[in-house]
Amino acid sequence: MVLDRHHMLSLHNVLEGLRLGLCDFSGPSRVALIYAQDPGDPLRVVDPQGLLAGHEPRLREYYLDSDEWRQGLPDPAHVTFFDQARSKRVGLAGIVSLGGRSPGVSYQMWFTDRHVNLCSPGPTRRWLELALLQFSHNLAARDLFALDSAALMLQEMAPHAVHDYIMDERSHNHGPDTRLRVYNILGAIMQISKTPEEGAWARGHLAFVEPARLPRLHYLMRFPKAERPRLDNSKHVRKMLQSVERSRRLLVSDGEHIIGIAAGELPPSSLCALFNGRHGMLFMDDKLVCSFSDGAFQSTNRKPSLVNLEEALLEWPLDTDQRDALFGSVSRIVAFAGEQKYGCSLIVDPYTPLLPVSGHTLETPLPLEIDEHLTLAAALAKVDGALHLSATSNQLCGFACLMDGPCFPGEDRSRGARYNSALRFTYSHPELIVVVVSSDRPVSVMQKGADISRPPVWPAVPSLLRPPATLAHWLDTGQS
Repeated sequence: MVLDRHHMLSLHNVLEGLRLGLCDFSGPSRVALIYAQDPGDPLRVVDPQGLLAGHEPRLREYYLDSDEWRQGLPDPAHVTFFDQARSKRVGLAGIVSLGGRSPGVSYQMWFTDRHVNLCSPGPTRRWLELALLQFSHNLAARDLFALDSAALMLQEMAPHAVHDYIMDERSHNHGPDTRLRVYNILGAIMQISKTPEEGAWARGHLAFVEPARLPRLHYLMRFPKAERPRLDNSKHVRKMLQSVERSRRLLVSDGEHIIGIAAGELPPSSLCALFNGRHGMLFMDDKLVCSFSDGAFQSTNRKPSLVNLEEALLEWPLDTDQRDALFGSVSRIVAFAGEQKYGCSLIVDPYTPLLPVSGHTLETPLPLEIDEHLTLAAALAKVDGALHLSATSNQLCGFACLMDGPCFPGEDRSRGARYNSALRFTYSHPELIVVVVSSDRPVSVMQKGADISRPPVWPAVPSLLRPPATLAHWLDTGQS
């Protein structure tokens, strides 16, 4: 197969448009592709940022040592439509994948990062599906003028990916017959989230129920049919949300109008948007679909990620019970700070005896496995200074502790005093771990003078991709 200029431009534009869109939706993301354009072609791999590095044994087993990847695929001579449902996923840890066949490309398997705070991989898979279809269309149509627009389109696909996932799930679980217009619902959610009322942002639950299932609800009140507020009147709906904020009551819509206020469980196949000020969450049948903030849908569940802390604790001489108890206590204190939007720091100290730290010490340390003590520790974290925790006993030993240390080259002047104090302190005391919670939600884990929770820096995607190597060559040399 000769990879001409059109082929390479199609590949680059689809991959880059997909990557940029997923970066906005999920945070820093990489994208890779394994494909063969014609049935007799060798599989080729495109991985400009090393997403598939470390997965070579599984890829060799799946694609080269067996025909596992062909299982369930239809005969290429009879493919007239995209059929990803039968394309078996590779199953790589930390990666979301989706593949299938189409008239323009015999086989494609797309990959991207599976972030630890992902609400659901469903919308991401629908985004990969859109990239698969676009790449197939570009190669079949051979229209150079459409390539740039294809890249721009893939960057802005978040509402469409969320819509497609919701429609697929509702169709799979409850059948294709629906009167809910999901695009209209998603648009209304965005408008309401951007509409303040007397300077306050929306709070409360707005449920969307299939019209045929509305009688199943337990209504506290209903509007007369002629007086129901329209869903597209975002200002009116925003006012109505005040009646359910900070409560278990639900404002109920049939997708076109506000029907009334209800309480209790929703019928199957219902959607529910939880507005929580400047951000919110979208659920389907109590399962989290995505979040939204700043007028855009996002994949994050907005929970602080402490994966790096968990990995760092594995290197300490703690038994499993000690490690689990300590991690649980730190996680809950961090969650308290995130919910109440205040910044704090936690010194996690493995020393015996503990490192002397300037601050308020406790006459009797507080065991944090007791809920009352844990709640008190979270409250003390609001005081300027850091909490001092014993790693071996899972106890609070001090609060309002000062972290100091000499200046060193690893400081980040773009961050605040709390962050840089933690860097200096852990540089001076490399055995300690310090967890820093910012008031605007990010959580950083410091050890040995470095932020070990900082996202990795990947190579930049070149402005024009090189012709992709065959999978066999890539596995043998480690180069795409």
